[in-house]
Amino acid sequence: MGMKLFFGATLGALLLSGCYKEQPHLADRTIIDLTYPFDSTTIYWPTEKGFRFEKGFEGITPNGFFYSANTFSAPEHGGTHLDAPIHFAEGKNTADEIPIERFVGIGVVVDVSEKCAADRDYQVLIEDFVEWERQHGELPNNCIVLLRTGFGKYWPDRVQYMGTAERGPEAVAKQRFPGLHAETAKWLVSSRPIKAIGIDTPSIDYGKSVYFESHVALFTANIPAFENVANLDQLPEAGFSVIALPMKIKGGSGGPLRIIALLD
Repeated sequence: MGMKLFFGATLGALLLSGCYKEQPHLADRTIIDLTYPFDSTTIYWPTEKGFRFEKGFEGITPNGFFYSANTFSAPEHGGTHLDAPIHFAEGKNTADEIPIERFVGIGVVVDVSEKCAADRDYQVLIEDFVEWERQHGELPNNCIVLLRTGFGKYWPDRVQYMGTAERGPEAVAKQRFPGLHAETAKWLVSSRPIKAIGIDTPSIDYGKSVYFESHVALFTANIPAFENVANLDQLPEAGFSVIALPMKIKGGSGGPLRIIALLD
């Protein structure tokens, strides 16, 4: 049987059996931007200087056309950004080494916003994932997990979002926001193959963390993290895809991230 005839017969069989479902065109899917703008209000770790933007030239050139060009500088970690595994795991992937496949995949939202509203030091537990699976089935293999704590509603208020507006090394110990429990991170690594994990707080570890054990558990397995993810309240718990493309900094431990969700 020729290849054209073979594929034609296969497609016909799928259509007749009802197993084939035409995928929606990209233009027909709702796109949700999960990225905060970078500006003077962008939240960075208390020890970092933050985002700097300098106006360059803007106006009409001597040749008569409009032209605009500016300069920016920023730490790797702040705003909506990538944490590359090298950030907390020696010898693991840098920002440019992470396989591009890890940035694109089926997305799921684990919603713990009610628990975090009651306890700003809440850490996402294994039972939160088990409850998600009771409703939706086991996590899809190689999905991208997004943790919705509800803290995105506080952005960019540093006091509400981070627990303190203070800067400097002393302020780190005063931070209070939810994160992923270390035992849950270890469970994901050992039991649920995922591509990446994101959260709508400044860190995948909760604010009071001293040893950043969730970072270590995930990054040792070369699983990257996305932090300060925006607009998770606009996503369902399942039924969407994620595209998360960070700046490709050679040797970087992270970098600014543009992340979107496409609703099915």
